[in-house]
Amino acid sequence: MEKQITSRQKQLLGIIYDLFSTTGYPPSFEEMRESLNVASNQSVIDLLEKLKKGNFIKKDEGARSLAIKPLGYEVLGRPALAPILGTTTAGAPAEVIEITGEWQKISSDVARLDAEVFMLRIFGDSMINAGIDDGDMVLVQSKKEFVSKEIVLADFGGESTIKRFISEDKPPYVYLKPENPKYNNILFTDEVRLKGKVVSVFKNNQWKSVK
Repeated sequence: MEKQITSRQKQLLGIIYDLFSTTGYPPSFEEMRESLNVASNQSVIDLLEKLKKGNFIKKDEGARSLAIKPLGYEVLGRPALAPILGTTTAGAPAEVIEITGEWQKISSDVARLDAEVFMLRIFGDSMINAGIDDGDMVLVQSKKEFVSKEIVLADFGGESTIKRFISEDKPPYVYLKPENPKYNNILFTDEVRLKGKVVSVFKNNQWKSVK
């Protein structure tokens, strides 16, 4: 059943998707105007606003702040996309290196997450027993609340790492646990910030659940 979207709105949604896929960036107003064959930005703005109200896209100020939401991918019948933000370590914390313009298709079950998701390439071997190896890509779901034993992206004042979050009623109480015995636990301090939960790993050209 069609999700209350007009053919014109769906056309613009497809344009946004295609430009994400081919350029790695949201389209500009000029690109959307030309693709829709309209003369003014206002026509594009009106369509974007209707797509936003219909929960098909997320949009802040400016044309290039667009993101397609799960319902938008559903009406298009096309795979969801996630940005590749950079690299992080499965080892000692290191700076995330920002990479723009790269996107990767993600699985349909992950696409249903109504939350911001992004991908990071892993460098290091501290999470190998969780099925996350050096060179793999992980999909991270941004969130603010975490449950013990989830695999998380943790930030240390600009540096980051992937580890298992542990919270228990005995010392050391709260810490980050590597999944490789040659690495030590990282005690939780005031400077540690959890940025997201690792929900899937991309290896051998397919998505797999994390252990």
